[in-house]
Amino acid sequence: MGIFNTLEHSGTDKTGQSHLFVSGKGSDLSKIKALKGRAKCKTITQSMMFKFIDVVKENEDNERVRAYWNTYHCQQKVTTVNGRLYGNYCRNRFCTLCARIRKADIINRYYPILKNWEDPHFVTITVKSCKAHQLDAYFRNLKKTFKRIIEKHKKQDQRGTGNKLIGIKSLESNYNPIKRTYNPHFHVLVANEEMANRIVSEWVERSKKGYVNIDAQDIQRVWDLEKKLIETIKYSSKVFTEPKEEEVESNVSPQIYIKALDTIYKAMKGRRIFDRFGFNLPKGEAKKAIINRISGNAKHWEFDLKYCDWLKDEGDEVLTKYKIPSNMLAILENNLNTDLA
Repeated sequence: MGIFNTLEHSGTDKTGQSHLFVSGKGSDLSKIKALKGRAKCKTITQSMMFKFIDVVKENEDNERVRAYWNTYHCQQKVTTVNGRLYGNYCRNRFCTLCARIRKADIINRYYPILKNWEDPHFVTITVKSCKAHQLDAYFRNLKKTFKRIIEKHKKQDQRGTGNKLIGIKSLESNYNPIKRTYNPHFHVLVANEEMANRIVSEWVERSKKGYVNIDAQDIQRVWDLEKKLIETIKYSSKVFTEPKEEEVESNVSPQIYIKALDTIYKAMKGRRIFDRFGFNLPKGEAKKAIINRISGNAKHWEFDLKYCDWLKDEGDEVLTKYKIPSNMLAILENNLNTDLA
């Protein structure tokens, strides 16, 4: 799959042969599972965007309205030719389709390095929950505290009095619909147990009294590296928020809390969500947006939420034949909650 490939324009040459100018390699149409996953992501995202737009319109936030409309149109129209699919991407972090592609790219770049770590450990460090208006400040303080921990050990390593910390981290936040609070936290993957213990110890020591509960911090030995890598780099917040079983009856279905998600996305704007520390990636070839001319019998498709799929311009032929599960459809139709935040 090409990373954020875009369809440029089409035309006809002097011989009458139709052609397309595209950037990127496009996506392989023979990978049916991936195509169905794309349709699923597009369905989820587009179902949510109208709700997001309504929420930010209330606050007269035109910039965010434009951003959500941009995501609504992500991969709205695609073209297939010679066994490949091409279309425009929005690149927004709240787009499940673009996040899926970005996640795959990070895995491909980082896994070859992380698999050489002899004793990787997965760490969750967090602070007490906060209200919506506090989230931006909490994110800022989390980043500042973690940076100080990394810099301290980097200097010790440079002076020969200690060892630097090596790992990757991602910033996340969950939402508690019962208490209407947010739980900002870091997921961290480090090279060994000793580094994990140092991070948790200093995190508790450096945090303001009463803001951190040592029992809420977590360290796990990694038995499945790829699984934990995926967990570290997953979306910056969970789309589906399920109330705790002991807090509500077990038959309550998952909810999508639109206002809460918008609050998280707004607080994360401009922040680096995923980062590495203590090591560098091997230098690779710089990615260039190479424009290719492709000739062939192109087909044009447009996404139709009613079908959860792309329809051919002429006729009712669908592209992926994706069938949305009934429980997922029920959530998207009935459980997009815009009341709580």
